[in-house]
Amino acid sequence: MIELGLSRVASLLQQTPLTWKAIHIAGTNGKGSISAYLSHLLATGGARCGRFTSPHLIDRWDCITIGEKVVQESLFRQIEDQVKLRDQTLGIGASEFELLTATAFEIFNHERVDVGVVEVGMGGRLDATNILNNVLVSVIAKIGMDHQAFLGSTIAEIAREKAGILKPGVPCVVDNTNDPEVLETVKRHVQELGIESSFVSPAQCPTLTPYFRDLDLEPHQQQNMCCAVSAFNLALPCLSPLMTTSDVLSLLPGLAQVQWPGRLQSLDLRPLIDRTMPILLDGAHNAQSAEVLGKYVDRRMRSESKPVTWVVAASSGKDLAGVFGSIIRPGDRVATAEFGPVDGMPWVQSTNAAELASSILAIQDIGTVQSFSGDLLPALRWASDEAHDGPLVIAGSLYLVSDVLRLLREAQK
Repeated sequence: MIELGLSRVASLLQQTPLTWKAIHIAGTNGKGSISAYLSHLLATGGARCGRFTSPHLIDRWDCITIGEKVVQESLFRQIEDQVKLRDQTLGIGASEFELLTATAFEIFNHERVDVGVVEVGMGGRLDATNILNNVLVSVIAKIGMDHQAFLGSTIAEIAREKAGILKPGVPCVVDNTNDPEVLETVKRHVQELGIESSFVSPAQCPTLTPYFRDLDLEPHQQQNMCCAVSAFNLALPCLSPLMTTSDVLSLLPGLAQVQWPGRLQSLDLRPLIDRTMPILLDGAHNAQSAEVLGKYVDRRMRSESKPVTWVVAASSGKDLAGVFGSIIRPGDRVATAEFGPVDGMPWVQSTNAAELASSILAIQDIGTVQSFSGDLLPALRWASDEAHDGPLVIAGSLYLVSDVLRLLREAQK
């Protein structure tokens, strides 16, 4: 169950002053990549850095890293048990995400991190992570229509909720490629607070241009990197005693090695399916991220003779036409699948595979659509047989990405 608000997490952490500084990131898309870029810059520069993102990918604790490494399961469970006991003793009734947030923040204290890079779970103003009180920089990434039942029915309302992480006296970085209505809403809030702001885009980051060219980055990857580097530069004056280097340019080449699983990820699934060619794995789960994926697939993977084969799933309540209308083209072949139960998020349910197939069939001239309920493996094998050596993409849900990666890990043991 999702319950927005700060009172419960404040009660959980009232006896635990946070001993580290934070960089706080909100948005609909790009938060994870910006978090990954930032934590890499900080760790490489010499700061002891923690990172908290959501949702987890395979295990509940893999959303928390210390020094770029996933926290040890034993430490996670130890701290989580303490937080849950506190919740029960005080009768707080915290949600699963609030318990997880408190656990992450306690782990950062325990590990004596200098900086915690923290991604908002949902929205911003009333998200549990907004309990942070020692923020160096706030970042507003790309904002789109998502979670309307909680955040508002218009893009302006959603932008206001996400801009709720901005705080007096804390500078902010904003993705300047956002829709004009989003930018206007955020600028108004910035002016009300009277804070320093940087609205950034690749055109405004000339020092990064050579790296963009050499790395052949997608436009959204360039934008996320600009946001991360700009936030790092704003935070640096407060971190200089902790950093072994303040030469930002010397840290940039390492960003090429930063990978964010489930985002344009090339993956070998041979332990699971009889296919030597890699597949593309992307968690595109809303219209905005699906549009980015669709453009990438159209530009780099399609040919006149070979349609794309898809394995797709979606969370219940998603805008199915908005997501899959952006990526699936006439002649494509599609396996609709279902993801399994999500650990720690019992309210998240998969759209029924047959229902998803009906929605996709409404797209004109689709080649073949086959639905697979329950077990994911038959869907993967059918898609592999259909694709032969043509392009194969798995998309539509981060929880589908999690199931694929979990299956692959089990097969590789």
